[in-house]
Amino acid sequence: MDVLEAMNSCTAMRYFQEKPVAKGEIEKLIHAATRASSPGNSQGWEFLIIDDPEVKRVVGEKVLAGMGPFFANRPTSDDAVEERMLKGAEHLARNFAKVPTWIVCMARKVYPPQDPQESFMHSTIYPAAQNLIVAARSLGIGTCFTTFPGMAEPDIRELCKVPDDLHMFVYVAVGYPERNFMPVKRKPVADVITWNTYS
Repeated sequence: MDVLEAMNSCTAMRYFQEKPVAKGEIEKLIHAATRASSPGNSQGWEFLIIDDPEVKRVVGEKVLAGMGPFFANRPTSDDAVEERMLKGAEHLARNFAKVPTWIVCMARKVYPPQDPQESFMHSTIYPAAQNLIVAARSLGIGTCFTTFPGMAEPDIRELCKVPDDLHMFVYVAVGYPERNFMPVKRKPVADVITWNTYS
């Protein structure tokens, strides 16, 4: 699949088949992630793959305990797109353990070597995560960036023995989608581009 075609249809997937994603396919996604640029080629990234059912169960229970009250008490949104997103987020949280694979994209504070800065962790891991989801789309694999697993970070660290110097930034749900990929809805390029100077 052409990379622009993949980008144009790389919608967030929150509904997954329970069919597992093969280890070799996950490794392709990490390969793609590590083709991203990083400051000074520091490559201070690491990727935690969570597909163990028991780990997913424990983390999923923590996630739902944290998010459940929000979902139970939130008003219905008047914005159809937002309402669809929130329903999808609730489905994902309630079915956390059924998502075939979770990838936690992490970074170390290593650049520049003489004075490491937090901002460079962001500029390392976010391009890598974007490469990962576009590569997944090209393989017919669905993904979704999420933030709510962050409330279970202490549990993930304990269960998976994550070193203290690894900072967790991006949580990606990964699996074969139950729904079709659709064109992404974005502003026209003309609305976000300025040539040379603002008037």
